[in-house]
Amino acid sequence: MIESCYESHVEGKGKNHLDSNGPSGKLKGVQCSVCRSVAPVTSPESACASMSLPGVMDAEGRVDESRLRMHIFKNGGVSPDERGLVWRFLFGMYPCSSTALERPLLLEQMAVRYQVMKRKWQQLLPGAVHLRLNGTDAELLTAVKYFEQRQDREQNKQQIESEEAGEKMSFLQLQAQVLFKRVTFDLEELQEAVRIIDKDVPRTDRDLPYYRNEGLGNLLVLRDILITYAAFHPEVSYAQGMNDLCSRFLEVLHSEVDTYWSFSCYMEKFSKDFCADGLYRKMELEAALLKELDPQLYSHLVTDNMEKITFCHRWLLLGFQREFEHSDALRLFEIFSCDHLELISQQVDRARYQERLARKYSLEDEPVKELQAVNRDFTFELFMCATILLENREALLSCRNDAQLIQFTSSLQGKLDLNSTLKKTEEHFYNYCKRSAWDYLRGRCRMRKSKEDHFLYQLRNLFS
Repeated sequence: MIESCYESHVEGKGKNHLDSNGPSGKLKGVQCSVCRSVAPVTSPESACASMSLPGVMDAEGRVDESRLRMHIFKNGGVSPDERGLVWRFLFGMYPCSSTALERPLLLEQMAVRYQVMKRKWQQLLPGAVHLRLNGTDAELLTAVKYFEQRQDREQNKQQIESEEAGEKMSFLQLQAQVLFKRVTFDLEELQEAVRIIDKDVPRTDRDLPYYRNEGLGNLLVLRDILITYAAFHPEVSYAQGMNDLCSRFLEVLHSEVDTYWSFSCYMEKFSKDFCADGLYRKMELEAALLKELDPQLYSHLVTDNMEKITFCHRWLLLGFQREFEHSDALRLFEIFSCDHLELISQQVDRARYQERLARKYSLEDEPVKELQAVNRDFTFELFMCATILLENREALLSCRNDAQLIQFTSSLQGKLDLNSTLKKTEEHFYNYCKRSAWDYLRGRCRMRKSKEDHFLYQLRNLFS
Protein backbone atom coordinates (compact mmCIF):
# COMPACT_ATOMS: atom_id res chain seq x y z
CA MET A 1 0.00 0.00 0.00
CA ILE A 2 1.03 3.66 -0.33
CA GLU A 3 0.43 7.37 0.50
CA SER A 4 1.12 11.03 -0.21
CA CYS A 5 0.95 14.53 1.21
CA TYR A 6 -1.61 17.17 0.49
CA GLU A 7 -0.20 19.82 -1.77
CA SER A 8 -1.50 22.34 -4.29
CA HIS A 9 -3.93 20.55 -6.45
CA VAL A 10 -6.04 22.72 -8.61
CA GLU A 11 -5.20 24.91 -11.54
CA GLY A 12 -5.62 28.64 -11.19
CA LYS A 13 -4.43 29.01 -7.77
CA GLY A 14 -32.75 -7.82 14.85
CA LYS A 15 -32.99 -8.61 16.54
CA ASN A 16 -33.61 -7.88 12.88
CA HIS A 17 -32.59 -5.31 10.36
CA LEU A 18 -35.69 -3.44 11.35
CA ASP A 19 -33.64 -1.83 14.13
CA SER A 20 -31.68 0.60 12.02
CA ASN A 21 -29.90 2.61 14.66
CA GLY A 22 -28.80 0.48 17.57
CA PRO A 23 -27.53 2.04 20.81
CA SER A 24 -24.20 3.75 20.53
CA GLY A 25 -22.14 6.38 22.25
CA LYS A 26 -20.95 9.61 20.75
CA LEU A 27 -17.65 9.22 18.96
CA LYS A 28 -15.69 12.15 20.21
CA GLY A 29 -13.45 13.75 17.62
CA VAL A 30 -14.82 12.01 14.54
CA GLN A 31 -16.98 14.28 12.47
CA CYS A 32 -20.49 13.40 11.42
CA SER A 33 -20.90 12.32 7.81
CA VAL A 34 -22.93 15.43 6.96
CA CYS A 35 -20.13 17.84 7.86
CA ARG A 36 -19.68 20.41 5.13
CA SER A 37 -16.02 21.26 5.66
CA VAL A 38 -13.13 20.03 3.53
CA ALA A 39 -11.74 16.77 4.91
CA PRO A 40 -8.40 17.04 6.72
CA VAL A 41 -5.44 14.91 5.68
CA THR A 42 -5.65 12.77 8.82
CA SER A 43 -8.01 12.29 11.74
CA PRO A 44 -5.79 11.59 14.78
CA GLU A 45 -8.81 11.50 17.12
CA SER A 46 -10.04 8.29 15.51
CA ALA A 47 -6.90 6.41 16.53
CA CYS A 48 -7.69 6.85 20.25
CA ALA A 49 -11.50 6.81 20.08
CA SER A 50 -13.42 4.07 21.87
CA MET A 51 -16.41 2.11 20.68
CA SER A 52 -19.54 1.85 22.79
CA LEU A 53 -20.94 -1.22 21.01
CA PRO A 54 -21.54 -3.81 23.75
CA GLY A 55 -18.77 -6.40 24.09
CA VAL A 56 -16.94 -5.30 20.94
CA MET A 57 -13.89 -3.38 22.26
CA ASP A 58 -11.86 -4.42 25.30
CA ALA A 59 -10.19 -2.16 27.86
CA GLU A 60 -6.99 -1.85 25.80
CA GLY A 61 -8.85 -0.98 22.61
CA ARG A 62 -8.75 -4.32 20.80
CA VAL A 63 -11.82 -5.17 18.75
CA ASP A 64 -13.57 -8.53 18.68
CA GLU A 65 -14.07 -8.78 14.93
CA SER A 66 -16.65 -11.56 15.09
CA ARG A 67 -18.82 -9.62 17.54
CA LEU A 68 -18.44 -6.44 15.52
CA ARG A 69 -19.67 -8.13 12.35
CA MET A 70 -22.48 -9.85 14.21
CA HIS A 71 -23.60 -6.56 15.76
CA ILE A 72 -23.66 -4.83 12.38
CA PHE A 73 -25.77 -7.54 10.81
CA LYS A 74 -28.20 -8.12 13.65
CA ASN A 75 -28.78 -4.40 14.25
CA GLY A 76 -28.97 -3.43 10.60
CA GLY A 77 -25.80 -1.31 10.68
CA VAL A 78 -24.51 1.15 13.26
CA SER A 79 -25.49 4.68 14.22
CA PRO A 80 -23.90 7.59 12.31
CA ASP A 81 -21.99 8.55 15.46
CA GLU A 82 -20.22 5.18 15.54
CA ARG A 83 -19.88 4.68 11.80
CA GLY A 84 -16.56 6.44 11.21
CA LEU A 85 -14.69 4.39 13.81
CA VAL A 86 -16.45 1.14 12.95
CA TRP A 87 -15.54 1.43 9.27
CA ARG A 88 -11.86 1.89 10.11
CA PHE A 89 -11.92 -1.61 11.61
CA LEU A 90 -14.53 -3.18 9.35
CA PHE A 91 -12.61 -2.38 6.18
CA GLY A 92 -9.17 -3.14 7.56
CA MET A 93 -7.52 0.25 7.98
CA TYR A 94 -6.83 -0.62 11.61
CA PRO A 95 -6.16 -4.27 12.56
CA CYS A 96 -8.76 -5.44 15.05
CA SER A 97 -5.89 -6.76 17.18
CA SER A 98 -4.34 -3.28 17.52
CA THR A 99 -4.57 -1.41 20.83
CA ALA A 100 -5.45 2.21 21.47
CA LEU A 101 -1.76 2.86 22.17
CA GLU A 102 -0.61 1.30 18.89
CA ARG A 103 -3.07 2.95 16.54
CA PRO A 104 -1.67 6.52 16.68
CA LEU A 105 1.69 5.10 15.58
CA LEU A 106 0.04 3.12 12.80
CA LEU A 107 -1.78 6.23 11.63
CA GLU A 108 1.44 8.24 11.55
CA GLN A 109 3.07 5.58 9.41
CA MET A 110 0.10 5.40 7.04
CA ALA A 111 -0.02 9.19 6.75
CA VAL A 112 3.67 9.50 5.87
CA ARG A 113 3.46 6.70 3.33
CA TYR A 114 0.45 8.25 1.70
CA GLN A 115 2.24 11.60 1.50
CA VAL A 116 5.27 10.00 -0.16
CA MET A 117 3.05 8.15 -2.63
CA LYS A 118 1.07 11.20 -3.57
CA ARG A 119 4.16 13.35 -3.96
CA LYS A 120 5.73 10.73 -6.24
CA TRP A 121 3.01 10.85 -8.92
CA GLN A 122 2.72 14.62 -8.61
CA GLN A 123 6.43 15.01 -9.34
CA LEU A 124 6.27 12.68 -12.35
CA LEU A 125 3.03 14.19 -13.68
CA PRO A 126 3.12 17.86 -12.66
CA GLY A 127 0.40 18.62 -15.21
CA ALA A 128 -1.97 16.30 -13.34
CA VAL A 129 -1.60 18.09 -10.00
CA HIS A 130 -4.26 20.61 -10.97
CA LEU A 131 -7.78 19.83 -12.09
CA ARG A 132 -8.29 21.50 -15.45
CA LEU A 133 -11.25 23.83 -15.39
CA ASN A 134 -13.04 25.32 -18.37
CA GLY A 135 -14.59 28.12 -16.33
CA THR A 136 -18.18 27.09 -17.01
CA ASP A 137 -18.73 25.12 -13.78
CA ALA A 138 -19.19 27.72 -11.04
CA GLU A 139 -19.41 25.05 -8.32
CA LEU A 140 -16.03 23.58 -9.27
CA LEU A 141 -14.48 27.06 -9.20
CA THR A 142 -15.86 27.42 -5.69
CA ALA A 143 -14.52 23.99 -4.80
CA VAL A 144 -11.05 25.11 -5.86
CA LYS A 145 -11.23 28.07 -3.49
CA TYR A 146 -12.24 25.94 -0.53
CA PHE A 147 -9.62 23.33 -1.37
CA GLU A 148 -6.84 25.90 -1.55
CA GLN A 149 -7.85 27.28 1.84
CA ARG A 150 -7.66 23.80 3.25
CA GLN A 151 -4.23 23.31 1.64
CA ASP A 152 -2.91 26.38 3.42
CA ARG A 153 -4.23 25.13 6.76
CA GLU A 154 -2.72 21.67 6.26
CA GLN A 155 0.68 23.02 5.22
CA ASN A 156 0.88 25.17 8.35
CA LYS A 157 -0.20 22.22 10.45
CA GLN A 158 2.41 19.94 8.88
CA GLN A 159 5.18 22.45 9.52
CA ILE A 160 4.30 22.62 13.21
CA GLU A 161 4.04 18.83 13.47
CA SER A 162 7.35 18.33 11.65
CA GLU A 163 9.15 20.61 14.09
CA GLU A 164 7.67 18.78 17.06
CA ALA A 165 8.09 15.23 15.74
CA GLY A 166 11.59 15.77 14.40
CA GLU A 167 13.63 12.58 14.13
CA LYS A 168 10.64 10.23 14.21
CA MET A 169 9.00 11.83 11.18
CA SER A 170 12.31 11.92 9.31
CA PHE A 171 12.73 8.19 9.90
CA LEU A 172 9.18 7.41 8.73
CA GLN A 173 9.66 9.52 5.60
CA LEU A 174 12.97 7.82 4.82
CA GLN A 175 11.38 4.43 5.35
CA ALA A 176 8.51 5.28 2.99
CA GLN A 177 10.84 6.70 0.33
CA VAL A 178 12.91 3.49 0.36
CA LEU A 179 9.73 1.41 0.20
CA PHE A 180 8.43 3.17 -2.92
CA LYS A 181 11.68 4.14 -4.58
CA ARG A 182 11.54 1.29 -7.08
CA VAL A 183 7.87 1.74 -7.93
CA THR A 184 7.57 2.75 -11.57
CA PHE A 185 4.57 4.12 -13.45
CA ASP A 186 3.27 3.57 -16.94
CA LEU A 187 2.85 7.28 -17.56
CA GLU A 188 0.57 6.81 -20.57
CA GLU A 189 -1.83 4.59 -18.65
CA LEU A 190 -1.73 6.86 -15.61
CA GLN A 191 -2.46 9.92 -17.72
CA GLU A 192 -5.47 8.11 -19.19
CA ALA A 193 -6.67 7.24 -15.69
CA VAL A 194 -6.32 10.91 -14.66
CA ARG A 195 -8.31 11.96 -17.71
CA ILE A 196 -11.21 9.66 -16.79
CA ILE A 197 -11.04 10.63 -13.11
CA ASP A 198 -11.24 14.30 -14.06
CA LYS A 199 -14.41 13.54 -16.00
CA ASP A 200 -16.00 11.40 -13.27
CA VAL A 201 -15.20 13.33 -10.10
CA PRO A 202 -17.27 16.42 -11.08
CA ARG A 203 -20.16 14.03 -11.74
CA THR A 204 -20.10 12.71 -8.17
CA ASP A 205 -23.43 13.37 -6.48
CA ARG A 206 -23.09 17.00 -5.38
CA ASP A 207 -26.59 17.00 -3.96
CA LEU A 208 -25.29 15.14 -0.91
CA PRO A 209 -24.97 17.40 2.15
CA TYR A 210 -21.31 16.39 2.34
CA TYR A 211 -20.54 18.28 -0.90
CA ARG A 212 -22.51 21.41 -0.15
CA ASN A 213 -20.99 24.81 0.59
CA GLU A 214 -17.39 24.43 1.77
CA GLY A 215 -17.76 20.68 1.35
CA LEU A 216 -17.42 21.18 -2.41
CA GLY A 217 -13.67 21.10 -1.81
CA ASN A 218 -14.01 17.41 -0.97
CA LEU A 219 -14.39 16.72 -4.69
CA LEU A 220 -10.71 17.60 -5.06
CA VAL A 221 -9.76 15.49 -2.05
CA LEU A 222 -11.59 12.62 -3.75
CA ARG A 223 -9.64 13.27 -6.94
CA ASP A 224 -6.28 13.02 -5.17
CA ILE A 225 -7.24 9.75 -3.50
CA LEU A 226 -8.36 8.16 -6.75
CA ILE A 227 -5.25 9.24 -8.68
CA THR A 228 -2.99 7.94 -5.91
CA TYR A 229 -4.82 4.63 -5.92
CA ALA A 230 -4.62 4.33 -9.71
CA ALA A 231 -0.91 5.19 -9.69
CA PHE A 232 0.04 2.52 -7.18
CA HIS A 233 -2.41 -0.16 -8.30
CA PRO A 234 -1.80 -0.30 -12.07
CA GLU A 235 -3.36 -3.77 -12.30
CA VAL A 236 -6.65 -2.11 -11.37
CA SER A 237 -5.99 1.57 -12.16
CA TYR A 238 -9.31 3.42 -12.32
CA ALA A 239 -12.69 2.35 -13.62
CA GLN A 240 -15.94 4.25 -13.77
CA GLY A 241 -17.94 3.86 -10.59
CA MET A 242 -14.94 3.97 -8.28
CA ASN A 243 -15.58 7.66 -7.65
CA ASP A 244 -19.02 6.91 -6.18
CA LEU A 245 -17.62 4.07 -4.10
CA CYS A 246 -14.67 6.07 -2.78
CA SER A 247 -16.95 9.05 -2.11
CA ARG A 248 -18.85 6.89 0.35
CA PHE A 249 -15.66 6.23 2.33
CA LEU A 250 -14.66 9.90 2.26
CA GLU A 251 -18.05 11.02 3.51
CA VAL A 252 -18.02 8.61 6.45
CA LEU A 253 -14.33 8.82 7.41
CA HIS A 254 -13.84 12.53 6.61
CA SER A 255 -10.07 12.12 6.26
CA GLU A 256 -7.94 11.81 3.15
CA VAL A 257 -5.45 9.31 4.54
CA ASP A 258 -8.06 7.17 6.29
CA THR A 259 -10.20 7.10 3.16
CA TYR A 260 -7.30 6.05 0.95
CA TRP A 261 -6.29 3.10 3.13
CA SER A 262 -9.83 1.92 3.84
CA PHE A 263 -10.76 2.15 0.15
CA SER A 264 -7.57 0.29 -0.80
CA CYS A 265 -8.34 -2.51 1.65
CA TYR A 266 -11.87 -2.79 0.28
CA MET A 267 -10.58 -2.94 -3.29
CA GLU A 268 -8.22 -5.79 -2.45
CA LYS A 269 -11.31 -7.96 -2.21
CA PHE A 270 -13.61 -6.37 -4.77
CA SER A 271 -11.40 -4.85 -7.48
CA LYS A 272 -12.18 -7.82 -9.72
CA ASP A 273 -15.79 -6.62 -9.90
CA PHE A 274 -14.59 -3.64 -11.94
CA CYS A 275 -13.04 -5.90 -14.59
CA ALA A 276 -14.88 -7.58 -17.46
CA ASP A 277 -14.29 -11.10 -16.09
CA GLY A 278 -15.56 -10.09 -12.67
CA LEU A 279 -18.64 -8.48 -14.16
CA TYR A 280 -19.48 -11.60 -16.18
CA ARG A 281 -18.89 -13.90 -13.22
CA LYS A 282 -21.21 -11.89 -10.99
CA MET A 283 -23.91 -11.90 -13.65
CA GLU A 284 -23.51 -15.67 -14.04
CA LEU A 285 -24.06 -16.14 -10.32
CA GLU A 286 -27.06 -13.82 -10.24
CA ALA A 287 -28.58 -15.65 -13.20
CA ALA A 288 -27.99 -19.03 -11.53
CA LEU A 289 -29.63 -17.85 -8.31
CA LEU A 290 -32.60 -16.39 -10.17
CA LYS A 291 -33.02 -19.70 -11.97
CA GLU A 292 -33.23 -21.43 -8.58
CA LEU A 293 -35.78 -18.99 -7.22
CA ASP A 294 -37.96 -18.22 -10.27
CA PRO A 295 -37.30 -20.21 -13.46
CA GLN A 296 -39.92 -18.27 -15.46
CA LEU A 297 -38.44 -14.86 -14.65
CA TYR A 298 -35.00 -16.29 -15.35
CA SER A 299 -36.07 -17.45 -18.80
CA HIS A 300 -37.50 -14.02 -19.56
CA LEU A 301 -34.46 -12.01 -18.46
CA VAL A 302 -31.49 -14.22 -19.16
CA THR A 303 -30.37 -14.61 -22.74
CA ASP A 304 -27.28 -16.44 -23.98
CA ASN A 305 -25.08 -13.36 -23.49
CA MET A 306 -26.99 -12.20 -20.38
CA GLU A 307 -27.29 -8.68 -21.75
CA LYS A 308 -30.75 -8.18 -20.26
CA ILE A 309 -29.59 -8.82 -16.72
CA THR A 310 -26.46 -6.65 -16.81
CA PHE A 311 -28.40 -3.74 -15.32
CA CYS A 312 -28.05 -5.65 -12.03
CA HIS A 313 -24.28 -5.21 -12.12
CA ARG A 314 -24.46 -1.52 -11.19
CA TRP A 315 -26.71 -2.44 -8.27
CA LEU A 316 -24.19 -4.95 -7.01
CA LEU A 317 -21.09 -2.91 -7.82
CA LEU A 318 -22.24 0.16 -5.89
CA GLY A 319 -24.24 -1.63 -3.21
CA PHE A 320 -27.64 -0.37 -4.45
CA GLN A 321 -26.45 3.16 -3.79
CA ARG A 322 -29.13 4.84 -5.89
CA GLU A 323 -32.00 2.48 -5.19
CA PHE A 324 -32.27 3.31 -1.47
CA GLU A 325 -32.31 6.59 0.41
CA HIS A 326 -28.71 7.69 1.04
CA SER A 327 -28.51 6.95 4.77
CA ASP A 328 -30.05 3.53 4.16
CA ALA A 329 -27.54 2.83 1.40
CA LEU A 330 -24.73 3.44 3.91
CA ARG A 331 -26.34 1.00 6.33
CA LEU A 332 -26.70 -1.56 3.60
CA PHE A 333 -23.05 -1.17 2.60
CA GLU A 334 -22.10 -2.01 6.19
CA ILE A 335 -24.35 -5.04 6.24
CA PHE A 336 -22.93 -6.42 3.00
CA SER A 337 -19.37 -5.75 4.17
CA CYS A 338 -19.76 -7.43 7.55
CA ASP A 339 -20.07 -10.85 5.81
CA HIS A 340 -21.83 -12.24 8.87
CA LEU A 341 -24.52 -14.22 7.10
CA GLU A 342 -22.72 -15.04 3.87
CA LEU A 343 -22.92 -18.67 2.86
CA ILE A 344 -19.14 -18.72 2.89
CA SER A 345 -19.15 -17.85 6.59
CA GLN A 346 -21.03 -21.09 7.29
CA GLN A 347 -18.40 -23.21 5.57
CA VAL A 348 -16.89 -24.74 8.72
CA ASP A 349 -20.20 -25.76 10.29
CA ARG A 350 -21.41 -27.12 6.98
CA ALA A 351 -18.23 -29.11 6.45
CA ARG A 352 -18.59 -30.70 9.90
CA TYR A 353 -22.23 -31.51 9.24
CA GLN A 354 -21.42 -33.12 5.91
CA GLU A 355 -18.71 -35.15 7.56
CA ARG A 356 -21.18 -36.49 10.11
CA LEU A 357 -23.64 -37.35 7.35
CA ALA A 358 -20.91 -39.07 5.38
CA ARG A 359 -19.97 -41.28 8.30
CA LYS A 360 -23.61 -42.13 8.97
CA TYR A 361 -24.78 -42.95 5.46
CA SER A 362 -21.75 -44.24 3.60
CA LEU A 363 -20.52 -47.82 3.42
CA GLU A 364 -16.99 -48.21 4.74
CA ASP A 365 -15.70 -49.98 1.64
CA GLU A 366 -16.76 -47.23 -0.81
CA PRO A 367 -15.62 -43.60 -1.03
CA VAL A 368 -18.23 -40.95 -0.31
CA LYS A 369 -19.33 -38.96 -3.32
CA GLU A 370 -19.42 -35.23 -2.57
CA LEU A 371 -22.81 -33.61 -2.88
CA GLN A 372 -23.18 -29.85 -3.08
CA ALA A 373 -25.48 -28.73 -0.26
CA VAL A 374 -25.56 -25.06 -1.24
CA ASN A 375 -23.78 -22.87 -3.72
CA ARG A 376 -21.25 -21.06 -1.55
CA ASP A 377 -20.90 -18.29 -4.12
CA PHE A 378 -24.47 -17.12 -3.57
CA THR A 379 -23.74 -14.17 -1.29
CA PHE A 380 -26.26 -12.11 0.61
CA GLU A 381 -26.02 -9.24 -1.87
CA LEU A 382 -26.97 -11.62 -4.69
CA PHE A 383 -30.04 -12.63 -2.71
CA MET A 384 -30.96 -8.99 -2.24
CA CYS A 385 -30.67 -8.37 -5.96
CA ALA A 386 -32.85 -11.41 -6.64
CA THR A 387 -35.37 -10.22 -4.04
CA ILE A 388 -35.74 -6.86 -5.79
CA LEU A 389 -36.28 -8.66 -9.09
CA LEU A 390 -38.87 -10.99 -7.57
CA GLU A 391 -40.71 -8.12 -5.87
CA ASN A 392 -41.02 -6.45 -9.28
CA ARG A 393 -41.71 -9.65 -11.15
CA GLU A 394 -44.78 -8.54 -13.07
CA ALA A 395 -43.18 -5.29 -14.18
CA LEU A 396 -40.13 -7.17 -15.44
CA LEU A 397 -42.17 -9.79 -17.27
CA SER A 398 -43.91 -6.98 -19.12
CA CYS A 399 -40.59 -5.49 -20.30
CA ARG A 400 -40.00 -6.43 -23.93
CA ASN A 401 -36.89 -4.46 -24.83
CA ASP A 402 -33.86 -2.73 -23.35
CA ALA A 403 -35.53 0.68 -23.28
CA GLN A 404 -38.29 -0.66 -21.05
CA LEU A 405 -35.73 -2.30 -18.77
CA ILE A 406 -33.87 0.99 -18.43
CA GLN A 407 -37.12 2.75 -17.64
CA PHE A 408 -37.88 0.11 -15.02
CA THR A 409 -34.50 0.45 -13.26
CA SER A 410 -34.79 4.24 -13.29
CA SER A 411 -38.19 4.02 -11.61
CA LEU A 412 -36.64 2.28 -8.60
CA GLN A 413 -34.04 4.92 -7.77
CA GLY A 414 -34.53 6.16 -4.22
CA LYS A 415 -37.86 4.35 -3.94
CA LEU A 416 -37.01 1.06 -2.21
CA ASP A 417 -37.60 0.51 1.51
CA LEU A 418 -34.53 -1.01 3.12
CA ASN A 419 -36.08 -2.67 6.17
CA SER A 420 -38.76 -4.38 4.10
CA THR A 421 -36.27 -5.49 1.44
CA LEU A 422 -33.85 -6.87 4.05
CA LYS A 423 -36.60 -8.87 5.71
CA LYS A 424 -37.68 -10.42 2.39
CA THR A 425 -34.06 -11.08 1.43
CA GLU A 426 -33.49 -12.98 4.66
CA GLU A 427 -36.59 -15.07 3.97
CA HIS A 428 -35.33 -16.01 0.49
CA PHE A 429 -31.88 -16.74 1.91
CA TYR A 430 -33.14 -19.06 4.65
CA ASN A 431 -35.67 -20.78 2.38
CA TYR A 432 -32.93 -21.48 -0.14
CA CYS A 433 -30.65 -22.90 2.57
CA LYS A 434 -33.46 -25.03 3.98
CA ARG A 435 -34.46 -26.33 0.57
CA SER A 436 -30.85 -27.07 -0.34
CA ALA A 437 -30.33 -28.94 2.92
CA TRP A 438 -33.35 -31.16 2.25
CA ASP A 439 -32.15 -31.83 -1.30
CA TYR A 440 -28.77 -32.75 0.12
CA LEU A 441 -30.27 -35.18 2.62
CA ARG A 442 -32.47 -36.79 -0.02
CA GLY A 443 -29.42 -37.22 -2.22
CA ARG A 444 -27.55 -38.90 0.59
CA CYS A 445 -30.47 -41.23 1.25
CA ARG A 446 -30.64 -42.14 -2.44
CA MET A 447 -26.94 -42.91 -2.43
CA ARG A 448 -27.35 -45.12 0.63
CA LYS A 449 -30.35 -46.95 -0.87
CA SER A 450 -28.48 -47.44 -4.14
CA LYS A 451 -25.54 -48.98 -2.30
CA GLU A 452 -27.83 -51.30 -0.29
CA ASP A 453 -29.70 -52.40 -3.45
CA HIS A 454 -26.37 -53.07 -5.17
CA PHE A 455 -25.22 -55.20 -2.21
CA LEU A 456 -28.47 -57.29 -2.19
CA TYR A 457 -28.25 -57.76 -5.96
CA GLN A 458 -24.70 -59.09 -5.64
CA LEU A 459 -25.78 -61.37 -2.77
CA ARG A 460 -28.66 -62.84 -4.78
CA ASN A 461 -26.37 -63.53 -7.74
CA LEU A 462 -23.96 -65.29 -5.45
CA PHE A 463 -26.57 -67.88 -4.40
CA SER A 464 -28.51 -68.20 -7.63
